[in-house]
Amino acid sequence: MSQASANSVESESVRQITVLLADDHAVVRKGIRDFIDEDPELRVIAEASNGAEAWALLTQQQPDVAVLDIRMPHITGVELTRRIKEHFPQVRVLILTAYDDEPYVLALVRAGADGYILKTAGSRELLSAVKQVYAGRSFIDSAIASTIITGALRSSPEEQLTERELEVVRGVAHGWTNREIAQHLAISDRTVQGHLANIFAKLHVSSRTEVVTVALQRGLISLPGG
Repeated sequence: MSQASANSVESESVRQITVLLADDHAVVRKGIRDFIDEDPELRVIAEASNGAEAWALLTQQQPDVAVLDIRMPHITGVELTRRIKEHFPQVRVLILTAYDDEPYVLALVRAGADGYILKTAGSRELLSAVKQVYAGRSFIDSAIASTIITGALRSSPEEQLTERELEVVRGVAHGWTNREIAQHLAISDRTVQGHLANIFAKLHVSSRTEVVTVALQRGLISLPGG
């Protein structure tokens, strides 16, 4: 065998890390894919524009690493992470998002995410994060490390809801939209979304109906007007 042929066989035997991208913004996905395609160790095998599409592709492709946004239509990044860890525990999950709010961060950690990196990170840091989670290590963006530590110190073993989270649950029980809850509590819609993500993770539920059902069963709330 010639040296050229030997080199060819050797290069073909190097296994690339397969990646699934899920983000509802096409421009963001293209940017991430361009970064990844420049690295010979990585290969994007599927892209999804929402959580449901990502779940369908993941069940078919089962990539090494799933790079997910948090806020996606149909299935959120929190619920998608939980599903992946329940059904495909070998798939590593890296959250790539613009949100560094504590409720989002802690909800993803509790759901089983292997890494959390902000979209403000550079391309080299992103590629390093993908490789680290694939290798079985955790990756936490340095900008939010203190958030996770602080939240972990405050958390109780029972994963109790905070008073603010209980207020959000009561709003859900009233049938209010996120905007109505935000107006009632004088907070932003985005903050309500973050609290809901944390509530879903703590109560191990995936819908607003389940939130109310579990909260009633545990005696956390009473029926509106009751």
